[in-house]
Amino acid sequence: CTKTGERREILLNATARRGPEGEIIGLVGVGQDVTELNIQRRESERIAADLARLIDTANAPIFGVNVQGCVQEWNRKAAELSGW
Repeated sequence: CTKTGERREILLNATARRGPEGEIIGLVGVGQDVTELNIQRRESERIAADLARLIDTANAPIFGVNVQGCVQEWNRKAAELSGW
């Protein structure tokens, strides 16, 4: 926690620091505050899940087609109407 009691998420990368004979003499580390990045990632995941749920439960057929014209994904209504 910070001085103000705020919780922060830190990504820590560390490696051993070695002396001339290869012995470990210390540690070199770098910390990065990833709190905001994680907040944004979780919000994006929440929005994506909401959109997926909306599409899958829509009362209209919705499907996705790739550049070759092949259907790659479809919702429940499209499956129901097509018999797949």
